[in-house]
Amino acid sequence: MRESLGRWYRAHGRDLPWRHTQDPYAIWVSEVMLQQTQVATVIPYFQRWMQALPRIPDLAAAPQQRVLKLWEGLGYYRRALNLHKAAQILMQEQQGTFPTDLETVLALPGIGRTTAGGILSAAFNQPVPILDGNVKRVLARLVALQHPPAQCLPLLWQLSEQVLDPVQPRRFNQALMDLGATVCRPKQPRCGECPWQAECSAYNRGQHHQLPMSVPRPSRPHKQIAVAIVLRGKEILIDQRLETSMLSGLWEFPGGKIEPGETAAECVVREVKEEIGIDIEVVTELATIEHAYTHFTITLIAFICRYLSGEARPLQCTEVRWVRPAELSKFPFPGANQKLFPYLHAWLAEQRGALDSESSRDP
Repeated sequence: MRESLGRWYRAHGRDLPWRHTQDPYAIWVSEVMLQQTQVATVIPYFQRWMQALPRIPDLAAAPQQRVLKLWEGLGYYRRALNLHKAAQILMQEQQGTFPTDLETVLALPGIGRTTAGGILSAAFNQPVPILDGNVKRVLARLVALQHPPAQCLPLLWQLSEQVLDPVQPRRFNQALMDLGATVCRPKQPRCGECPWQAECSAYNRGQHHQLPMSVPRPSRPHKQIAVAIVLRGKEILIDQRLETSMLSGLWEFPGGKIEPGETAAECVVREVKEEIGIDIEVVTELATIEHAYTHFTITLIAFICRYLSGEARPLQCTEVRWVRPAELSKFPFPGANQKLFPYLHAWLAEQRGALDSESSRDP
């Protein structure tokens, strides 16, 4: 089975940028980016990251806001914060070199068994197993697992260790991931192209379309959120999310969840007062957008608001700033807030056009 998989990989393995290096830092970055994110999405982010922060010391010394800005759009921002923190740990404890022993690697923030196995096998050719989503699916079909993989992780880890090629673990783990990604797919598996078809219990039982079994996902809750784009002259108010909150470290337009019995406009006035301590008035509704996160979805209603009085203070956030519209792109924002940018810039352009028109009619 190892030989047949190796032959298949030489002919059909994916050409990915992080496979052209054995630099543990580059492989580490790629492995973390690939957590919960598809390869096609990761490639341009990986290339941009490695150009900006090519070594562990570069990442460790980078400001958090630069790290988050490079990550902007990938989601699961905790991954970027963990990378940053782990690089600083490596500078303090390992003189900026990536460790080669499993126990030390697992102690770093944001690294679990699969990520550690991916790094150690790819960078150092160590025989350490992996168990990402693709590998779980391949192994579950291989043995015709009659339970959801999430309920049988010890067995799947044992299988991954048993099939692992101790001589060429780097090539084997990469091949196994590619097999799951391109052939042993969740839907419409290409069993006729699989080097393990003869050994696959699910295929031999005619269960390859039904396995692996899945656990029904609960429906995602939906939230109604209102945000204020507060104008003061030519400046806009933004605030930075708390370190303890979801999307920590990112910047956003202030606002929050619409409470029962209040309108979206009433919500933004209340939230801005509670969060930042200033009084505002709503001028007009700007846009309503829908956005999906992993565990919930939101309807985001944005209002153009006018600053009235008070001193902007970080009462329920890390920091507040007044910035010009052109400066917004310098800050890392969540995806939902980014969807508002085109509406905001269009509205501002419309206001400038109206002012120019009025000026041209003045005697």
